[in-house]
Amino acid sequence: EKLLVFMLVLLIIAWGVMVAPFDWNLGGFPRDPVPVDAIPDIGENQQIVFSKWSGRSPQDVEDQISYPLTVVLLGIPGVKSIRSYSMFGFSSIYVIFKEEVEFYWSRSRILEKLNSLPSGTLPQGVKPALGPDATALGQVYWYTLEGRDEKGNPTGGWDLNELRTIQDWYVRYALLSVEGVSEVASIGGFVQEYQIDVDPDAMRAYGVTLPEIFQAVKMTNVDVGARTIEINKAEYVIRGLGFIKNLDDIKNTVVKVKDNVPIYVKQIAQISLGPALRRGALDKEGAEAVGGVVVVRYGENPLKVINNLKQKIKDISPGLRKKTLPDGTVSQVTIVPFYDRTGLIYETLGTLNDALRDEILVTIIVVLIMLLHFRSSILVSGLLPLAVLMCFIAMKLFGVDANIMALSGIAIAIGTMVDMGIVVCENILQHVRESHHRENYLEVVHSAASEVGGAITTAISTTIVSFLPVFTMTAAEGKLFKPLAYTKTFALLASMIVALIIIPAFAQILFTSKIKWKKLRSLRNVTLILAGVFFSFWLTWHAGVVLIGLGGYYLIEPNLPELWQKRISLVVNMAAVLFVAVLLTHTWLPLGPELGFWRNYLFVIVVIGSILGILQIFLYFYQDVLAWCLGNKTKFLAVPFLVVLFALTTWLGFAKTFAFVPKTLSLVGVDPQTVHRNKLWSKLRHTFPPLSKEFMPPLDEGSFLFMPTTMPHASIGEALDILQKQDKAINSIPEVESAVGKIGRAESPLDPAPVSMIETIINYKSEYRTDKDGNLLLFKTDPQSGNFIRDEKNQLIQSERGKPFRQWRPQIKSTKDIWDEIVKVAQIPGVTSAPYLQPIAARIVMLQSGMRAPMGVKVKGPDLDTI
Repeated sequence: EKLLVFMLVLLIIAWGVMVAPFDWNLGGFPRDPVPVDAIPDIGENQQIVFSKWSGRSPQDVEDQISYPLTVVLLGIPGVKSIRSYSMFGFSSIYVIFKEEVEFYWSRSRILEKLNSLPSGTLPQGVKPALGPDATALGQVYWYTLEGRDEKGNPTGGWDLNELRTIQDWYVRYALLSVEGVSEVASIGGFVQEYQIDVDPDAMRAYGVTLPEIFQAVKMTNVDVGARTIEINKAEYVIRGLGFIKNLDDIKNTVVKVKDNVPIYVKQIAQISLGPALRRGALDKEGAEAVGGVVVVRYGENPLKVINNLKQKIKDISPGLRKKTLPDGTVSQVTIVPFYDRTGLIYETLGTLNDALRDEILVTIIVVLIMLLHFRSSILVSGLLPLAVLMCFIAMKLFGVDANIMALSGIAIAIGTMVDMGIVVCENILQHVRESHHRENYLEVVHSAASEVGGAITTAISTTIVSFLPVFTMTAAEGKLFKPLAYTKTFALLASMIVALIIIPAFAQILFTSKIKWKKLRSLRNVTLILAGVFFSFWLTWHAGVVLIGLGGYYLIEPNLPELWQKRISLVVNMAAVLFVAVLLTHTWLPLGPELGFWRNYLFVIVVIGSILGILQIFLYFYQDVLAWCLGNKTKFLAVPFLVVLFALTTWLGFAKTFAFVPKTLSLVGVDPQTVHRNKLWSKLRHTFPPLSKEFMPPLDEGSFLFMPTTMPHASIGEALDILQKQDKAINSIPEVESAVGKIGRAESPLDPAPVSMIETIINYKSEYRTDKDGNLLLFKTDPQSGNFIRDEKNQLIQSERGKPFRQWRPQIKSTKDIWDEIVKVAQIPGVTSAPYLQPIAARIVMLQSGMRAPMGVKVKGPDLDTI
């Protein structure tokens, strides 16, 4: 029932496109994509309880808030551990739950406990609050507010108080309304407040106490309501309006009356507007700035939230304040991002795109060379994306988010998925060739597919069963590796369905069906040529050339002798191989873009040709090789034994693999130390050390997080001065795109950083200029000198036949070199160095351990003196 199979394929395509994690704009087509982020959140299952107690020392906060709350919260069901930080003026308590505890259920239990605290547990006025329903990994978008002109050039003209006011009372509220945003925290600038500086001498002269001033100002700043009165059959509400609106309202506040003479606040104090105490600041390239951080809600789709956020920013930008500067320039407040995770997410998705595209091209080459059958390569490679779409559907149904680990599972499984299709196609093609048109093709295809169906099912089943231990992993290990296991399992099951159900149906049509009507054949050929012309001019010339070539060949094929048809078929297959190798070279560039296209093309041809040539030679001599191996089992089995021994030596190290040698010699009276001091033993031990181990694979996030610390008692002014000097030095590095630093904390429970802690997000340029998806861009060059050609605005000119533009200096070979430059220029006396960190990796480390470094030491004791 090929019609049902075709309808199934259409259903899979429609459903798969609807849930695919890619940021596709399909017009009115409904989209509900799989949530996508750069890497999985492997942090602890934790909630934050934040308590503010202004002006109190860390010891007071510890004794009166952190300790009592920790004792109370330990009684919540499912709690694994609790850690707390007591800082100047606030307390952060991290309640870590067991992995099986549901995220929002744990929040409700904490709220119940906080609402039922016994009277007197906490100091008066302290109200503990639950942190946002997010993790620190949800900090996906950082931005600054800057004055810009119509062309987007920085203008200045805005003081830090104005920018912070706009951030707190306009931008923050607008961004909070975006669906999926949990919190928008402000950082930098000055919060405006009314300040009353009392004069002790005046207070003593008038006989006024501080509590009286406090109470008078408090009672003045209030609206009161009385009853209603009726005048001319209309009802009026009696109100007393007392909210403070300006400084004069405070100045004219009566503190007390003495001998029928009122004593005003202005007589005993200086009243002014001033900045509130701040425990954090933001700096951009050496100048103080105001900004914020957007935190995505737990379980939301970060890519979707960021796109909605950008749309909201676009909507509110025209309404942000403007002012005309003294030189006549119109400056408008503009939201300028300095950390945006969409770039990393797009590169993550691009990895799957590249893997899928390259696998399809390699599949075409292998099938064309090994089977010399163009239709088989088209069938296998054409149905490969179908299996990937089926995998996306399963991810949506089972709630598996798309990230680098999950997408790696699909990329790894693509090779196996291709294998299934090749096995079925090759067997069907072999049976069709052997039938010599004497049998019913339907039965031939059915027999061929059934013949290998059992072997394919067994092969897939063993691979899936081998993943079962991964599904039992818990904690960080489970969060990291389960997505890969899920997606590879989905991909293998999808490939089995495609290989055993869909490929046979399409194979019968492609391998055995012929168009009998001459006019219909001519219409097909003309359609192919016209489609090729359309593709060449409006889409991509590569596909256009292929379609035009196919259409032209099919037009002249009936007039050719059978011998010429076979020869032309061979030539077409080889031409197709060379052409596909061109496409593969464009996307792969294995030797690097700086060596040009033709060297890379030659390398691709040599590598693939060598591998396939070796395989062909092996197939040619296989019977003789097999006969020798069976006749000389001992000699042959020595080869895999040596391979295993060498592998163990590389993995465990020479000393551990051959640790039995000194022990064995000691039994016959030889001192083991004699063996260890032997020069050959020592040389082998150093030549074959054990492989290093890393739990979290290092990922290139495209940005660094530079986190040195100053002395713990450094003032905010000193820390800010250090930060500005470092940011200026870092921003002077040619490879650095921007450097924005933060000291202290943003206004968020997710950020308990002290003033002495510096966090600088450094965005560096990619090695070669790319687009937003990470695809390499090519630019026009002068054929004579090889230099890049620029337009009248001194901008590079894109060209498909151009060369890539390298943005790094010749001595910079890798991102590690950029980091070394940063560490070198950022050295300041009194400031520690910083470990090699990236924003997401650092957040994961801090979520897991409460530390901001890959390795740390915690010293515990009864008090500081003992420690």
